[in-house]
Amino acid sequence: MPLYLGREQNVTKKDEEKSLLKRSTDFLETAEYQTSRGFYNLATFSLEQTLQLFLKAKVLAAGSDYPRIHSVRNLLRLLSSLVPKDKKSAIESILKNYFMELGMLEDAYVTSRYVTREFTTEEVETLTKTVREIMKNVK
Repeated sequence: MPLYLGREQNVTKKDEEKSLLKRSTDFLETAEYQTSRGFYNLATFSLEQTLQLFLKAKVLAAGSDYPRIHSVRNLLRLLSSLVPKDKKSAIESILKNYFMELGMLEDAYVTSRYVTREFTTEEVETLTKTVREIMKNVK
């Protein structure tokens, strides 16, 4: 069933999934550039967007509409409920093993808009590694 996006454009869920994945990749590239320039707060926000859009694409691929939420942990929980058992354990491991990092990414979303919070080089490097690892392991 096509989704309506704008007045003249109808796209399928598959098209939307591809678009989300492309935007996710673009945000990851942006985060790397921001990190290289020392813009750690912006890089952290871009990493959150990378993962959020990636997970929403995976929810679509699993056959469900994604909710209009910004919690990467809730998106992972939702995805876990949609995938076969063999993939479910991998997602549950991600939630357990990266609990702190996922929380920091959610904080980055909120602090980018409302609160001043400075992220360090080490935090951005850890979060970049985490986001890449999650994207590699969530199929």
